[in-house]
Amino acid sequence: MMPRPDAIFVADDLGLDFLNSIATPADVVVDWLDSGEGLLSWLEQARMVPAESLQALREQAMADELDGVAAQARRLRDWFRTFVEAHMGRPLGHGDLAALAPLNRLLERDERFEKVVAKDDGDRLDLVSARRWRTPDSLLLPIGEALAHTVCDLDFRDIRACEGHICTLLFVDRTRGRGRRWCSMAVCGNRAKAAAHRARKRGR
Repeated sequence: MMPRPDAIFVADDLGLDFLNSIATPADVVVDWLDSGEGLLSWLEQARMVPAESLQALREQAMADELDGVAAQARRLRDWFRTFVEAHMGRPLGHGDLAALAPLNRLLERDERFEKVVAKDDGDRLDLVSARRWRTPDSLLLPIGEALAHTVCDLDFRDIRACEGHICTLLFVDRTRGRGRRWCSMAVCGNRAKAAAHRARKRGR
């Protein structure tokens, strides 16, 4: 079995990067959330959960529990992709709130709290937000938070789908002229340039 490639983070938005956790980076579909271990690895690469908390859940939870949470994450991903694709191209408003009920139900389960910690320099204290990771289900909470930021912080008119022939990646177009076409120039952009070059040679 071929090793799984590193997860893809090209969207310039963590919620859209979550949607991009299933993709076709090299002509074969890769689902980074295909198992509990896959979900843990993706969350670690996304830096959404502290490494020590992920390790504790690896040691405490049964494999089938983690696989069940990964299945929930895939369903959440499918639901949010449907929402994004239905609404991209226009700003969100009050009329879209009812469609976000599944996301609000997830956010209501969160167990965040504030705590006082020492800053890195050791000379000052700081108030930071933390989260309790009591069960494998808690792994869905930072994902829900990222999706909420996507909904509330992004202008959905700036969400684009890569124009690559087989690419399914989404991203935020933050370029000045809103002219970004590719998830990555190094991947789909180069593929398109190579295809155009071949077409010109055939034409000659």
